[in-house]
Amino acid sequence: MTIQSGKDILLKIGDGGDPQSFAAAAGLRMKTISLNARSVDVTTADSPDGWRELLAGAGVKTCSVSGAGVFVDAASDAAVRQAFFDQAARDWQIVIPDFGVIEGAFLVAALDYSGRHDGEAAWSMTLASAGVLSFGAI
Repeated sequence: MTIQSGKDILLKIGDGGDPQSFAAAAGLRMKTISLNARSVDVTTADSPDGWRELLAGAGVKTCSVSGAGVFVDAASDAAVRQAFFDQAARDWQIVIPDFGVIEGAFLVAALDYSGRHDGEAAWSMTLASAGVLSFGAI
């Protein structure tokens, strides 16, 4: 894998159609993807030499995605805003070039708008996984 430019990571929101099509979330300059798996500790007094034991495959898996940027596309801004106000899980794709695509249902957990008097209007959002995610290599 070669070094990738951060601008090449894409967040795409699904349109809910059949077949589903995805559009890039507008003007993202900053993106962070966090994959987590909570462990389940099953250590007992009988654990070998007092070492912690974890139950494989029993933890809760989560994915959170955050992004920040500027307004450049009214349609994708409207789709993100509507997804937040509906608080319904929408299908999203997270495209990481030369790595793969993470796809599945996410809720828009946070949506922030900001702007300086001498600068552009900006926004940031946080997505929280809301179901099974798939990964496809590209």
